[in-house]
Amino acid sequence: MSIFSSIKDAIFGHKAEAATPAPAAPVEQAAPVEAAPAAPVDVEANCAAMAGADGLNWRTSIVDLMKLLGIDSSYDNRKSLAEEMGRTDYAGSAEDNIWLHKATMHQLAKNGGNVPAAMLG
Repeated sequence: MSIFSSIKDAIFGHKAEAATPAPAAPVEQAAPVEAAPAAPVDVEANCAAMAGADGLNWRTSIVDLMKLLGIDSSYDNRKSLAEEMGRTDYAGSAEDNIWLHKATMHQLAKNGGNVPAAMLG
């Protein structure tokens, strides 16, 4: 699983959904039922509700965001995440980490997350 997928699943709650087996489909169905579009996930509210959120600067720090979500925030993992976001020259500087946090927030927004403008930069 990619680092971004781990971040998205931790915020969106897909791990919990995946653990719940889907009910078996009836053998005969009259017509396929289209699922209603999912409501956007409130990224800020979900993160703020997590244990330890008050003691971390997760709104602007990729390291603190990863710590909050229980994801290894090591340089190697951040470098892998940067590569997933399309950046091959990640060196771990403060500027790189700011860019990585914003890129992650933009990707969360593209995947159905409601991300405040202040966190998008």
